[in-house]
Amino acid sequence: MNHLLIAAVSAVVTLVLALLVLSVLRRKSNKRKYTERWQDLQRYCGSKETWPLAIITADKLLDEALRNHRIKGKSTGERLVAAQHKITDNDAVWYSHNLAKKLIAETTVRLNQADVKKSLVGFRQALKDLGVVV
Repeated sequence: MNHLLIAAVSAVVTLVLALLVLSVLRRKSNKRKYTERWQDLQRYCGSKETWPLAIITADKLLDEALRNHRIKGKSTGERLVAAQHKITDNDAVWYSHNLAKKLIAETTVRLNQADVKKSLVGFRQALKDLGVVV
């Protein structure tokens, strides 16, 4: 009876350790995926014509990260409200998100380099806070 109990406890411990290792590997894989996607969207910064695409893509990437963290909400804005305790610079991320929404709604928005930089810095910090980019 004692041997059976020891075997069962060993099996449970082994299973828990295996799940922990898989979880760590999955997080590293996700971080790599998000980092690569962030680097891809940075290519849009090379031309004024693609600046809006960089900001909109960053907003979508942040929304995906919020959903993958199981942050509740029907929209990106609702998820940002729910995640405000995880994000260190809420003002910056809201500035960025609102700019992305404006770019989607209006085709005549004129961006300057400072707006683009401020927006992307806000998105990147939020992604760092969520632990999905380095």
